[in-house]
Amino acid sequence: MTDLETRVAPSPAPLLRRAAPALLGYAAVRALGLLALVAWSAARGKSAYTLLTARWDSLWYTRVAELGYGYEVRLPNGDIHSNLAFFPLLPWLERLLHAVVPLSYADAGFVVSLLASAAAAAGVLAVADRVYGPRVGWCAVLLWAVLPVGIVQSMAYSESLFTALAAWSLYAVLTGRWVSAGLLAALAGLTRPVGAAVVAAVWVACVVSFVRERSARRAHGASNDERAPAQGHRARAGSERAAKGTHHKTHAPAVTQAPSAAFGTGASSLTHGAQSTPHAPVWRRALGMALAPLGAAGYVLWVGHRTGKGPLGYLDVQAGWRNGFDGGYAFARFVADKFTSFPSALAGVGLIIGVALLIWLYVTGVRGRQPVELLVYTGVVLALALCASSYFGSKPRLLMPAFPVLLPLACALARLRTSRSVLVTAGLAVASAVYGAFWLNGSGPP
Repeated sequence: MTDLETRVAPSPAPLLRRAAPALLGYAAVRALGLLALVAWSAARGKSAYTLLTARWDSLWYTRVAELGYGYEVRLPNGDIHSNLAFFPLLPWLERLLHAVVPLSYADAGFVVSLLASAAAAAGVLAVADRVYGPRVGWCAVLLWAVLPVGIVQSMAYSESLFTALAAWSLYAVLTGRWVSAGLLAALAGLTRPVGAAVVAAVWVACVVSFVRERSARRAHGASNDERAPAQGHRARAGSERAAKGTHHKTHAPAVTQAPSAAFGTGASSLTHGAQSTPHAPVWRRALGMALAPLGAAGYVLWVGHRTGKGPLGYLDVQAGWRNGFDGGYAFARFVADKFTSFPSALAGVGLIIGVALLIWLYVTGVRGRQPVELLVYTGVVLALALCASSYFGSKPRLLMPAFPVLLPLACALARLRTSRSVLVTAGLAVASAVYGAFWLNGSGPP
């Protein structure tokens, strides 16, 4: 086993210390967004705090925290909106904070959201720094902050909490902390249905590590077999010289194993670009794989038991919200319907451009040889968001956890001069703040 395989994974503490400027920048962007929301809401006679903590999904989460599961709304068209559709980790945290601190459930949800968004920003930075270096890490954090729907990061929603757990689980995989990766994936699975993306990333990364380790062992065994005849020939030659009583001095060469080419490549990659994941004992990787799906599977099975409909009970709950997975057919029809009139056709063109940009960024990540765990995670998040059959207006925020698609943009931003990158980021931050304030003051949910 090489030194690379046994090296201890780096502690995230030094990373966070040198990342303080980026996290301060993230906090500044979020503060700007909140200030814009307060000003816009006040001009319209609305409460910005209510928009953040007591509207739409926030109400469902606080109701679960306060009263538990079992609440449902029956609509005139026969649809049943059950709070079983909402995964439990955020309400659990709201209930816990309410129990230990004199805060309402809504206030607790807001505090959890603020803390989770900071943890998510740190996780995005950790992943980007690990793969591409600190400058790209800083840029990735700021790009995630200035997303047009970035205001959701400050709402009592579960996107920030999920992104934090997903990002740190991916970082744990990248650094060979398989048990931690599995535990964080399990918690992500208790947060949102898209937790399946984190589970898939952990499983695929584990399988790839097993395959690579097995291939490395075979290659190492083959090289030993090739060296053995040569070493035996040298040994026989030495014996023959000794038998002949050779009197001149001979210096027998020390048999040393040169570093393998694979090790040299891995060592160089540790200082630039994608980094090699340290190996861990098989049982740790197996345990990480076993832990990863427990959160999502546990909740889905519990819902099935509660509804009396077995493992598919959660799908019935989602069907009551008209949620499903149709491969993108409904979304394609939604976009096509935009072209029935001129004003809405502009929105249709914008949607097509947005989806094309996402696909292009993902393909760029594939061509740029992003780590497989990031590609699997991002691919599943994109598929689940874009191919869902309802709530098309919510797709931008459902895509927010797919932060690895920002990494090609972060690399491009990092190549600019510091003054230019600051100017670009500041402009995007202002645009994001204005759009977020406009968006939340609209008629429907974000």
